[in-house]
Amino acid sequence: MGSNSGSATCQLCDSCPAGMFRANQEVGVCSQCPSNSRSPAEASPICICRTGYYRADLDPPEVACTSVPSGPRNVISIVNETSIILEWHPPRETGGRDDVTYNIVCKKCRADRRGCSRCDDNVEFVPRQLGLTETRVFISSLWAHTPYTFDIQAINGVSGKSPFPPQHVSVNITTNQAAPSIVPIMHQVSATMRSITLSWPQPEQPNGIILDYEIRYYEKVSRICTPDVSSTVGSRPAAVSVTTIGGGGGREGSEMELREQLPLIAGSAAAGVVFIVSLVAISIIYIDPFTYEDPNEAVREFAKEIDVSFVKIEEVIGAGEFGEVYKGRLKLPGKREIYVAIKTLKAGYSEKQRRDFLSEASIMGQFDHPNIIRLEGVVTKSRPVMIITEFMENGALDSFLRQNDGQFTVIQLVGMLRGIAAGMKYLAEMNYVHRDLAARNILVNSNLVCKVSDFGLSRYLQDDTSDPTYTSSLGGKIPVRWTAPEAIAYRKFTSASDVWSYGIVMWEVMSFGERPYWDMSNQDVINAIEQDYRLPPPMDCPAALHQLMLDCWQKDRNTRPRFTEIVNTLDKMIRNPASLKTVATITAVPSQPLLDRSIPDFTAFTSVDDWLNAIKMVQYRDSFLTAGFTSLQLVTQMSSEDLLRIGVTLAGHQKKILNSVQSMRVQMSQSPTSMA
Repeated sequence: MGSNSGSATCQLCDSCPAGMFRANQEVGVCSQCPSNSRSPAEASPICICRTGYYRADLDPPEVACTSVPSGPRNVISIVNETSIILEWHPPRETGGRDDVTYNIVCKKCRADRRGCSRCDDNVEFVPRQLGLTETRVFISSLWAHTPYTFDIQAINGVSGKSPFPPQHVSVNITTNQAAPSIVPIMHQVSATMRSITLSWPQPEQPNGIILDYEIRYYEKVSRICTPDVSSTVGSRPAAVSVTTIGGGGGREGSEMELREQLPLIAGSAAAGVVFIVSLVAISIIYIDPFTYEDPNEAVREFAKEIDVSFVKIEEVIGAGEFGEVYKGRLKLPGKREIYVAIKTLKAGYSEKQRRDFLSEASIMGQFDHPNIIRLEGVVTKSRPVMIITEFMENGALDSFLRQNDGQFTVIQLVGMLRGIAAGMKYLAEMNYVHRDLAARNILVNSNLVCKVSDFGLSRYLQDDTSDPTYTSSLGGKIPVRWTAPEAIAYRKFTSASDVWSYGIVMWEVMSFGERPYWDMSNQDVINAIEQDYRLPPPMDCPAALHQLMLDCWQKDRNTRPRFTEIVNTLDKMIRNPASLKTVATITAVPSQPLLDRSIPDFTAFTSVDDWLNAIKMVQYRDSFLTAGFTSLQLVTQMSSEDLLRIGVTLAGHQKKILNSVQSMRVQMSQSPTSMA
């Protein structure tokens, strides 16, 4: 009989027992069935795989059966006009194999996402669409202002054996603005001595709402334009150039008459004329709802009324200044059901409270951008009064980062920052100043796309009651840690003060949700900034990113970068990841050494518990104590292998703890009697 040890020389029998196999029944030994396989009968030449497990065509019989991988994780999408970068983490389960690759399935969708079809062949994937070995892909040549769905499939050597489709994760994105295609042809409809009528079709790809067409005429004989013309160009046929702004779709066609309004500049009808005509561009600017004599008019103009029967409230997810906030579902006629956030106005409200509450909807309803939280509508004709917005599954960015400390790469963090900056750039272009920008107003959806919310300062105050605000001398509460000095002192809010606030949010993102200025009081923060103190770089922060933060914190607001420049800078970093390799170094501030909290004073700690609290790794307290690291002296002797042994598996957490241990060693060597 076969040996229990897994193999036996077949001397007393002609066949192997159940649970074992022998490829050649005439000679050789009986072998134990490898993992995830079985041989239910005697004399098996091979062990068959258990349900859900497979062998690849080239796997020998003695190799264990393996399974398909689970889906990729933590997808982040970075949209740049009509291109996109997708990054993800490998699957938690590889199926027991080390040959996992990835396929990208691209689907172009209708505006309501109710129907999607495979993308055109002209969409480009770098390095490729199928068989990716890296967890990153660059996709370009997409249509502008178009919803897309990308499925990222995880594949291994036995995926083709499974009857089920590959495990995947999906990400929904909408592309941004892009330049329109050229006007293909232009027709002369009619002409008189003093006017000419032209017509042309819209560009094949308008890529937005067309704001203006610019028409240029040139004299046929002369190659020199008249001095009266502002734009000097050479002789060529009449041409039309198009300008657009972000939005949905374009016109079916355009026709323009140049009649009595157009002066005859030179020449005769036969010789032609030289002039440039531009339609006046339609500028979309934010309108303050408080400028309306009747605030209800602003609500009617900017927010869609929703019948309460279309709304289902499910659970409380928070509370605001005006009432509770719920998670729910919205099902509009002809559209698919979606999850929404529902902010309610509590009973017994005054007319002023109702006006202030609905003003938030009047503000949000004016915005239409992928990185601005979307207003679905309001309920004002029944009780309670509601504001309904898209639901952000992962909530506030600062708390989300703290929960996932160390789990994102630098390039992924830069992608988050790019999303916020793109939203803020849009607000600046709308001439809207985000007076209450704070970390808790930056939200993340299920695909980690950061969006700017405008649910006001009350949300921030509700989240943090430990001295969160400062009442300025001019009245009104201000979130000091995020606010530019001129806004604190003089209530001077501009796009430049938003840039300062954005720099603080950058610091929060790169420190995985650390509190700006730590436990300093608001007055200490104000004094420190006045003395030119600025936050040091977070741990492992690239020098280029910390320099961008410092640029945002220039005392002279006129020297701070604009959001357009910030977005362009972040785009360059994303396209050139090598620029993020250099890590910023912490420079000492001799006049204010106590303000630099990036390296704690370990001589002040009396226990391992104190130390873990200081570096925000207290979740490993029990692991340290159970493993015998009960004193700071013992902690200073730890290695990376020790951390793995006690269960610290996240690379970011390992780095944070080991860096702290190294700093502790240095301090202890300089003051050997300071800690027992």
